[in-house]
Amino acid sequence: MGRVTERRRVTRVRDGVVSSRPDTLVAEEPLEIRLNGKPLAITMRTPGDDFALAAGFLVSEGVLGSADELRNIVYCAGATEDGHNTYNVVDVQLAPGVPLPDIALERNVYTTSSCGLCGKASLDAVRTTARWAIEDLPEAPVRLEPDVLSRLPDRLRAAQRVFDRTGGLHAAALFSPEGELLDIREDVGRHNAVDKLVGRALQQGRLPLRDVVLMVSGRASFELAQKAVMAGIPALTAVSAPSSLAVDLAAETGLTLVGFLRGTSMNVYAGEHRLALRTAAGRA
Repeated sequence: MGRVTERRRVTRVRDGVVSSRPDTLVAEEPLEIRLNGKPLAITMRTPGDDFALAAGFLVSEGVLGSADELRNIVYCAGATEDGHNTYNVVDVQLAPGVPLPDIALERNVYTTSSCGLCGKASLDAVRTTARWAIEDLPEAPVRLEPDVLSRLPDRLRAAQRVFDRTGGLHAAALFSPEGELLDIREDVGRHNAVDKLVGRALQQGRLPLRDVVLMVSGRASFELAQKAVMAGIPALTAVSAPSSLAVDLAAETGLTLVGFLRGTSMNVYAGEHRLALRTAAGRA
């Protein structure tokens, strides 16, 4: 298996004093995802939870929606000089009867650790492939308290174990509406961290994720909003800004989108009906 971290020697300069020492860095390696034996995508990721990453990626692409559509996921032998497996190629086998999507036949997709799918399709593509509407169940509507949301960034940061050693990882976490940490994944790419969360949920038969809040480090891009919508997640929160297309997607699908979540301050860009907000005058 690939390592989550690696050691490299670094020259340090502190107040004019130069020294040399080893430093711990987050590992970044390519992962090729194959579908029924055919190459589909390559993503740069931090090794670990590779099967969940592949499954979550296919949820985002509209290929998978439930665990019974997934036959299995296996590592393929890598091409190394000594014959050892690199663990950088996985093959996802669909269950019998599950149609092979056009994306496996018509294109190879390259993704990076920073931006997700390059040249991703527009809002229309998400609307036509999403399996679940982002809507609250009448018997259990999602209600979010701003003071609960304000505590999520600190809880996310406190749970980032690899970040403490490297300072170079993004994180994504699932919280309950009451602020309970349900799951967290770290990766060099924030979209990979979300795929790992969604993939684990698919493997455990928990999709759609109708009663959770997705919290991400950094900004809320269109790709992250798309992944939330495709997994049925009703709320996406981020410590930084969303993109304009992420806001458009949230508004069209009913996703609650919160950005600049820092301390008691936040901007609600869409789906404010799920937040227990009060006006400046104190009216509900």
